Amino acid sequence: MKDLHETAKALFKAAVDRADPATALATAFQKTPPEPPSGSGRLIILALGKAAVPMVRKAMELLPTADRVVAVTNPENLIQIAGATVMAGAHPVPDADSIAAGEYLRDAVADLTAKDRVVALISGGGSALAVLPAGALTLADKSAVAKQLLASGMDINKMNLIRQQLSDLKGGGLLQLAAPAKVTSYILSDVIGDDLRAIASGPTVAPLGTREDAIALLQEAGLWDDLPASVVAHLQASPKRSDVPPSAAHLIGSNRHSLGAMLDAAQTQGWNARIVNDALEGDVADAAAEIIAAAKSIENTTTPTALIFGGETTVQLRGDGLGGRNQELALRVARDGASELTGKWLFLSGGTDGRDGPTEAAGGIVDGTSWDKIRTAGADPQALLANNDSNKALALCDALLMTGGTGTNVADVQVLLRLPA
Repeated sequence: MKDLHETAKALFKAAVDRADPATALATAFQKTPPEPPSGSGRLIILALGKAAVPMVRKAMELLPTADRVVAVTNPENLIQIAGATVMAGAHPVPDADSIAAGEYLRDAVADLTAKDRVVALISGGGSALAVLPAGALTLADKSAVAKQLLASGMDINKMNLIRQQLSDLKGGGLLQLAAPAKVTSYILSDVIGDDLRAIASGPTVAPLGTREDAIALLQEAGLWDDLPASVVAHLQASPKRSDVPPSAAHLIGSNRHSLGAMLDAAQTQGWNARIVNDALEGDVADAAAEIIAAAKSIENTTTPTALIFGGETTVQLRGDGLGGRNQELALRVARDGASELTGKWLFLSGGTDGRDGPTEAAGGIVDGTSWDKIRTAGADPQALLANNDSNKALALCDALLMTGGTGTNVADVQVLLRLPA
């Protein structure tokens, strides 16, 4: 059996490989190929999201007769492709480039007919990379609302419902812009639970709600009276947004798919493996407690055991240190595991995109010695944790998970490996 570090990294790689955009798209095309144009109709390929470049490159290989190809991605993943228009928007805060990208997508489908077909390739990040404010709204209007929503404590689905009603692209907007052409979308999920309406704010699926729903939510949250006048006028205007046209949408990769790949890889290597939680969310402190509890439940294991988790946690910022949710989760498990777990164990937490917070690390990989190694290096690990300085703490004990950008994103994965005592 491999070293625990090697095993954990191999399982993480299995998760990332399963979410490879090009491979996932090729598999999806084999199972459910896109509908070809009718008669003299044209084939249009549109890709939006952080995985747009590898997805559109593979689509062009599989659909070489495409008449028009557009990809919008983030600046870090921008690569020009012969025969395609590749643009970069901004992320996570949209800017003028995001507006330009939204307008380009709109224009790319403006002249389509019922004979034409659109293949839409959607991945996470798309909601900021391309924006198209509805009606007379401006980017400043939408930014003002976004700030109010974020400060309100409203949950993400409610916020997205409201945002969709302020956009001509989100919440099925791309379907309406492309009509009467038929649209088939292939979607790589970065959302826990895989609600297609939430991924990139659902440009090719039905919206989360209506304008009336948005108004009710804003009034309920006490935000209505403070909205920009232009936003109030837009939401109250008639006619209301029409129903989105029917379309076909296929989920091609997700966190759950990647957890399944980790499970298969672990079992193949001889581990007694199981997925403990495929929706690990909430504060990292609570997530760490859940992981430690799961590890303690196999205290008397007689076989090498792998406990697998996936999701997207949050960090409560109390200090000014550098880190990310995966690094802080790993540091918390290192602390609690050092005092509560016996024998040989190891824990990995990583972002499948290869980036955790504003750092170069993907996450952390710790064991029963990591917490003491930080002390040996001359630092106070508890003080570093209190300052949200998980990056420095893990660097001191050589526990940073460094992978570089992976070209995909299906949220985070974790694995705890434990050997028999």
